[in-house]
Amino acid sequence: MALTKKSDRLGTEPIIPLLIKLSVPGIIGMLIQSFYNIIDSIYIGRLSKEALSAVSLSFPIQLLLIALAVGTGVGTTSLISRLLGKGENHRANNAAEHAFVIGIFYAILVAISGIYFTEDLISLFTDNLLLIKLATRYTKIILVGSIALFIPMIANNVLRGEGNTFVPMLTMLIGAVLNIILDPFMIFGLWVFPELGIEGAAYATIISRFISGIFIAFVLFSDKNQLKLNLKDFKFEPQIIIDIYKVGLPAMALQLSASAMVAGVNKIVEPYSPLAIAVFGIYFRLQSFIFLPIIGLSQGYMPIVGYNYGHGKPDRMKKTIKAGLIFSSIVTIIGFVIFQVFPRELIILFNDDPKLIKIGVTALKRITLAYPIMGAALIASTTFQAIGKGIPSLIHSTFRQVVLLFPIMYLIGEYYGLATLWFAIPIAELLAAIIVITWLVLELRRVFNRMKEK
Repeated sequence: MALTKKSDRLGTEPIIPLLIKLSVPGIIGMLIQSFYNIIDSIYIGRLSKEALSAVSLSFPIQLLLIALAVGTGVGTTSLISRLLGKGENHRANNAAEHAFVIGIFYAILVAISGIYFTEDLISLFTDNLLLIKLATRYTKIILVGSIALFIPMIANNVLRGEGNTFVPMLTMLIGAVLNIILDPFMIFGLWVFPELGIEGAAYATIISRFISGIFIAFVLFSDKNQLKLNLKDFKFEPQIIIDIYKVGLPAMALQLSASAMVAGVNKIVEPYSPLAIAVFGIYFRLQSFIFLPIIGLSQGYMPIVGYNYGHGKPDRMKKTIKAGLIFSSIVTIIGFVIFQVFPRELIILFNDDPKLIKIGVTALKRITLAYPIMGAALIASTTFQAIGKGIPSLIHSTFRQVVLLFPIMYLIGEYYGLATLWFAIPIAELLAAIIVITWLVLELRRVFNRMKEK
């Protein structure tokens, strides 16, 4: 009985208090993380506009790493929650051990790639020699130290699978706070630290992530969790890998499409102005403050939906989905208002160059026009992941960030210029949202009908 005590609450406690209890730590953690992202870019923007553009060029590569970690982590969370819902505790432990080993494998592979291929990767995104030099210096450090990203992210998702969202919040809190503290010291050479410039930002990121990784690894391998990991007894099981990536691969591809989106948008806007790259980088940092709380919500939302799907409890699923849709929609509507009312103030936080401000104000107001519907679309995509169906999430992501976006943006830019091409983003978002929400409604009807028949 003790083994199932933690996960049992996913199927018994009142939905709204349970969702709040499980989601608030993730929301707080993600808000802190997004706050760090913004502060980090503000410091880099104080170095120069070129440094800001260089880090923006690094985003697609960093998003690639996040895709590997998130794909593995989301697949693991979904699998563990469903296994615990079925009472298969031993296989849940085995899934967690596989995820940890996969993270180590990715870290080794990425570090080797970073040593030899960083400049070649950056050169794919620009011909500007100064930007290539700056971005290479920053990105190589991030890639070589990638184990500091993989272990915390995957370990956090393992614990979320059993309904533990508090420790992952602490992990993100430790990493983000340390990063915010270290940034000015290592970038500008304060106190006893040397002035490292753009490399200082990278070193601050790696050091803070490494320390948070030590913390979460210690917790994960303690005997105080429902899941019991013991790598000494690890036995490779191909079916576990298959089960993780049934959901994980679409989730990974979802993140990869974000990487492709940033790289593609940078490539499309660069001919109009190098400052447009910096503007999109600023937007990408700012939008995390809106969307990361929804990701934080999903960390509590997904185990509840997955567990009750596994247990065949449609009423609890419906209540959770309704609450998720309401919360996410409120968040994105608030974001819409902020971007429409305060675009100039947001841009000035990073740099006060008049040309940057002019391009940035127009971009922020136009990019965010579809925000009111995007919250519901993101929760719809997460719901598919929670019930073990990753393909709809993949299609939603690739449509909104690649398939629809690139041709629309390119054509609008060719005919109407930089100021107008930003409309391509809300157009793509709106069309993709209609597809995924309609798809979810039809899928849930089938799911709930099957549950009634049993």
